[in-house]
Parts: sequence; C-alpha cells; structure tokens
Amino acid sequence: MDGDSLRLNLNVLDYGILMLYFVTVLAVGFAARRAIRTSVDFFLSGRSLPAWVTGLAFVSANLGALEIIGMAANGAQYGAMTLHYYWIGAVPAMVFLGIVMMPFYYGSKVRSVPEYLRLRFNRPTHVLNALSFAVAQVLIAGVNLYALALIMQALLGWPLWVAIVVGAVIVLAYITVGGLSGAIYNEVLQFFVIIAGLLPITILGLVKVGGVSGLMEAVRESKLGEAGLHTWQDTGTTANPLGAHWIGIVFGLGFVLSFGYWTTNFAEVQRALSAKNMSAARRTPIIAAYPKLLIPVVTVIPGLVALVTVQGLGAESGDLVYNNAIPLLMRDLLPNGVLGIAVTGLVASFMAGMAANVSGFNTVFTYDLWQQYVRRDRPDEYYIRIGRWATVGGVVVGIGTAFIAAGFSNIMNYIQALFSMFNAPLFATFIIGMFWRRMSAAAGFLSLLLGTLAALATYVLYKAGVVHFNSDLEESFWGAGIAFVTAAVVAIAVTPFTSKKRDQDLRGLVYGMGAVDVQGDLLRSDAVWWRSPVILGLIAVALSLLLYVPFF
Repeated sequence: MDGDSLRLNLNVLDYGILMLYFVTVLAVGFAARRAIRTSVDFFLSGRSLPAWVTGLAFVSANLGALEIIGMAANGAQYGAMTLHYYWIGAVPAMVFLGIVMMPFYYGSKVRSVPEYLRLRFNRPTHVLNALSFAVAQVLIAGVNLYALALIMQALLGWPLWVAIVVGAVIVLAYITVGGLSGAIYNEVLQFFVIIAGLLPITILGLVKVGGVSGLMEAVRESKLGEAGLHTWQDTGTTANPLGAHWIGIVFGLGFVLSFGYWTTNFAEVQRALSAKNMSAARRTPIIAAYPKLLIPVVTVIPGLVALVTVQGLGAESGDLVYNNAIPLLMRDLLPNGVLGIAVTGLVASFMAGMAANVSGFNTVFTYDLWQQYVRRDRPDEYYIRIGRWATVGGVVVGIGTAFIAAGFSNIMNYIQALFSMFNAPLFATFIIGMFWRRMSAAAGFLSLLLGTLAALATYVLYKAGVVHFNSDLEESFWGAGIAFVTAAVVAIAVTPFTSKKRDQDLRGLVYGMGAVDVQGDLLRSDAVWWRSPVILGLIAVALSLLLYVPFF
C-alpha cells in the first residue's frame, strides 16, 4: 500500500459536519463558564449534576483512543477474547464503585482520590499518589492526542503538527473556560457523536461480510480460526489468541486491572463526585455500565470485520498496523456525509479521552499539590486561576508525551502497561486500607511505592527479554497481579511494626468506623426501586454474565 492508502475523499458536507462539531464544543465550554463562581464549580461542577449526565460523561470519558482505536485493534488481533475487557474487565468494577466505594468518596466530601489517601494514611502517601496520577494522566492524554493527530494526518492529509495543535487548542479552550462542567457536558454530546460515527461502520461492515453468520464463518477461515470466536476456550492453557491463562484474565484483568482502573482512577471518579447527591453519585458508574455492555458492537465487531476484509492487516508498521482497523474500514465502507460523521466521531472520542485526563490532572495538581504544599489559604479565585494554568501545562506536556506512543503498533498494549504500573498497586493500598482499620500510614506509603516498583520491574524485565510472556497484554495482566500482591504483602508485613491511626481520624473513611449516610440527601424521586444502585448494579452484572453465553 502506498503512503496515501488511508486518505479519505472528504467533501464540503463532511468538513461542514466536522466544523459544526468544533464550534459546538467550544460553545458548550463558554456556556458552562457562567456557572463558575467557586473552585468547586470549576473542578467539581459545584456537585450539582444529575445522574444521567454524570453517567454518560463517565462512560464517554473512557471512550478515548484506548476504547475506539485500541479495542478495534484488539478485536482484529485477539478476536472475541477482547470482550473480556468489557464484561469481566469493566462492568463488575463499575458496579462495585457505585455500591461500595462511592459512599466513602462522596460522603467524606473529598475532592479527589489522592485526598482520600491523605486522610486515610498520611502526606507521603498523598504526594506519591498525586504525583503518579499526574504523570499517568499526561501520558494517557498524550496517547489520545497522538492518536488524533495520526488519524487526521492519515485520513485528511493534515500535517501532524497542525492536527496536534488543533486538537490540543480546542480541548484546552473548553476546559480552561468551562472547567469540569464544560468537559462533562461535552462528554455527553461526544457520547452520542461517537456512537453515531461508529454505528454505520458496524452496520455496513456486517452487510459486506454477509451478516453475523458470514462474519463468524470468515473469522473461522482467518488466521485466528475458531478460537477467534470464543472468550474462555483454551484458557486452561495459554494456547489462545490472547496467550493468557484464565487465572491472568480473572485475577489480573477482572480483578486487579479492572478494579484498579474503575474504582481509583480519579479521571473517572471525578465525574461521580460532581453529581448532585449521594444517590446520583452512586448511580453514576452503574448507569455508565449499561452502555459499556454494548460498546463492543462498535469496537470489537469492526475489528473482526477489518480482520477478514483488509488484506495484510497486522503489519508491524505502515498503514496495515492493527491500530488502523477503524480508519481502513471508514475508507472502504463509508459514503460522503456518513464519512464526515465517522471522522467527527473519531475526533470526539480522542477529545473526550484527553479532556478527562486533563480535567483530572488540573484538579489533582491544584488541590493536592499546589494548595497543600505550595500556596495554602489563598482566595478561591486564586485556585481557579491556578487550575486554568494547570490545564495549559497539562495540555502542553501532553503534546510532548504524545510521541512516546509512537513506538507502539497497538496503543492498547501501551495503556495497559501504564494501568498495571499506576492503578494496580493503588487499588491494593486503597482497598486494604478501606476495609482494614489496623493498616498503618507507613504501610500505606510503602505498599503503594513498592507495588508500583514491582510492576515497573516486571515490565522492564519483560522488555529486556529476561522474563517471557506470550503477549504484551499477558504481561500487563501478570504485572498488575504482581503489583497487587506486592502491595498487599507489604501492607500486611509492615503494619504490625508501625503505629495505627487513631480511631477518630478514621471515621467515615474505613468500614466499621462511623457509618456513611447514603440516605440523608435522598430526593423523593430517587426512592423508586428502579433508581436503587443495588438493584441496577445487580442487573448490570447479570447481563454481563449472560452476554458471555454465545461466545463462551
């Protein structure tokens, strides 16, 4: 294929749709500015948003480069086993966050995840988590920005630097002006734009291969074979497309990576913290779980369609890398007009992902680092101004980190490696500290530090060829598991030799140490059964298990 093989023939209508989207997201940002009077308004939307808004923003914040490009690439590379990232690797953890953990986040009135760790443990733990979170967010923001730039360069012919600047400036504008509300309301808009952009690819792709039955037959005849249509087959060994054992899938992905990401990643939790009351905060991730169940329709299925229709897909470099599965299908399947919607959907996905990272970064930088350790007790307007400057800094650094992602033909591998290093040890420290009142502050810090170093060491040894795994993703599963176990062992070993915190300092932060009121701000409209977080959550988990049945 030549260098222009991904180039799309967009017409005036297609560009008009894209420009309309850019104008709309900027208008939403400026409209949100009118509601900003305090730092809580800027960083947490004044804790005033309804559950359906925060729920859609919660799932949209995850629909970045990882989800759209990465999961489609995984669909082409690993087949139906990619479904694990949704049905065991997302929904149970989202439900757990809503039912079990949001009462502590929302009830304690913390403004961020690192702030919870400061109250539960100590300042060193707080600083370590705040710094590691800030680093992770600018790295992942860079992934979204780089992916956006590559897509714009390949599909539209824009120079790389132009695409980077345009994407960065627009995200920068609506977050700097509108704060978290600007990001959240745009994420709601972006959710519908993303689905509208990807659904035609799925529909026309299935038509091309003869429907679902035609796709299944074609996958059987592809290099994945019958194994490409199953999720649990041959996971008693590593003789499957993912090269992963069921223990790695269940413990590494289903427990450590999944719960680590969804329950402690402030870029997601921040959306729930902006809800108007406890019930809305608890329902936020659970509402998000329902569309999450069905997102594979517009990611994994197109990946499989690309596998069987794009000759040579899976090259190490060039236009035929797995990451180009979606762009290649857009080129091959979509007519003008629909093409503009699809391009806009891709742009929206990258901007939603980047906005989530940047809004999380500016909150943690301002509240957890600047206000705590640099300038305390300043007027509220001062911290809003710092937050806006932090937004600028986060975007600028994100531009720099974007090029790190260039070394990965499948960006999902890169992001999962980041999650295993930053989220897995944090989850271990967090969950043990939340349920075990005896765990000491020193144990909190050392478990987080040594767990992170264990994951980093595993990754370095794997890349150096010292330790062998069947795939990059299998390494991330085991790296996450090793990080979790290391953090847990350190917490248990260190605690008996160090002093525990006073009981009065743990109230509202640890189970059994002062009840968290989940009914105090309940609205009359929230009392109906179909707004119960527990009932909604159990239904979502049941659906995630039922959806496995045809693909077992």
